[in-house]
Amino acid sequence: MYVVLFEPEIPQNTGNIIRLCANVGCGLIMVKPLGFSLTDKNLKRAGLDYHAHVITDVCDSWSHFMSRYTPEKMWALTTKASKFYSSCQFTQNDFFLFGPETRGLPDYILQDMISNNLAIRIPMRPDSRSLNLANSVGIVLFEAYRQLSFPGFC
Repeated sequence: MYVVLFEPEIPQNTGNIIRLCANVGCGLIMVKPLGFSLTDKNLKRAGLDYHAHVITDVCDSWSHFMSRYTPEKMWALTTKASKFYSSCQFTQNDFFLFGPETRGLPDYILQDMISNNLAIRIPMRPDSRSLNLANSVGIVLFEAYRQLSFPGFC
């Protein structure tokens, strides 16, 4: 599986996601522009010493990502979807796309995902805006791995 962070903005979130990906054996792809430097001390602090234990890639743009990867299935996480993540069947080859913390995925990506029934959401109270990015990644990844009976976990 891969987590794809489209234009992430907060280094602490990305550091936590690096740590999560290392602990579950999931790859991480970041699509530029990034809201921080890859040498940012907050990114390194949040990721602890897990940076070396996760396969990471940085793509220069969305078109660069799309030309480099050909996901069998890519799920877009958004508050604008009607389908809950818990109603989906995930596979070990899935990609999970998350947008920037302050604005979410842009319409030019989101509309395609919605029309292909690949936009999903995490349910929350109607008066809430969104969940923290790192928490959202954790919720969805652990559901995907639960469905696969936690392969390689002890």
